[in-house]
Amino acid sequence: MKPFIREYDNDLKVKNDVMELKGQGVMPKDIYVLSHDDERTNRVADNAGANTIGLNEIGLGEAVGNLFSKKGDELRSKLTEVGFSDLEAAAYEEKMDQGKILLIVTDHERVSAWK
Repeated sequence: MKPFIREYDNDLKVKNDVMELKGQGVMPKDIYVLSHDDERTNRVADNAGANTIGLNEIGLGEAVGNLFSKKGDELRSKLTEVGFSDLEAAAYEEKMDQGKILLIVTDHERVSAWK
């Protein structure tokens, strides 16, 4: 099943929604933040107590490959590794090009009540 995803312009809104999700029982390990800027991604994830899509989610081979990829390729790869199609990943990567930050939740049962 595909993860839940929501787009944001505001980092504080992401943090508030992460807190709300955790309050509803979604485990931090199931909540991811992703943006075009690694520094922004890490800052928002750290402030909100969420994860970034890293080695555990994409595997060593993909992570090594990403070292030599362009940023857009790396982001699309991360999105496909957590369950999005190539077409969806490309569309979301384009949103990140426009400054959006993505909140991704892999706990389908708990997030369904939040939508």
